[in-house]
Amino acid sequence: MADQDPVFQIQRVYLKEASLEQPNSPAILLEQEQPGVDIQLGVQANPIAEGIFEVCVTATVHTKIKDKTVFLVEAKQGGIFEIRNLPEEQLGQILGIACPQIVYPYLRGNVADLIQRGGFPPVHLTEINFQAMYEQQQAQQAAAPAESLPQ
Repeated sequence: MADQDPVFQIQRVYLKEASLEQPNSPAILLEQEQPGVDIQLGVQANPIAEGIFEVCVTATVHTKIKDKTVFLVEAKQGGIFEIRNLPEEQLGQILGIACPQIVYPYLRGNVADLIQRGGFPPVHLTEINFQAMYEQQQAQQAAAPAESLPQ
C-alpha cells in the first residue's frame, strides 16, 4: 500500500537562464532622471519523465528612461520535482502554486544579484500570490474559445 502514498519531493532547483543587457551604456548612466521599471513574470510546468516535472518561473525586468533602455534582465529559475500518486486536479495546483512558491525566492535573489553586479541598485521582486495567479490563469483558460488552442 505504500506505493500508493502521495509523493512530493524537490529534486533540484537551478538557474536555467540569465541575461543582462545594457544597450545604452555608458551614456544612459549619466542620466539623472528616475527610470521606469516594467516587470513581467511567468510560470511553466512540463513533465520530463514519469512522475518528474520541471517547473520554471521567469522574470523580465526592463528599465527605461524615456524611450531608452537602461537595462534589461531576463532570468528563468527552474526546479525539478517528483510528484506521484496525486489526483489530476491536485497535480495542477501543485505544479501551478506549490512548486513556483519554492522556486521563486531563488529567482528573486538571482535577479537582484544580477542587476547589482551590472552596477545598479538591486531590484527586489515583490512577493507573488501564486494561488491567485493560478486561479486567474485557470479562469482565462476556461473563458478562452477553443480556436485559441495551438494547432
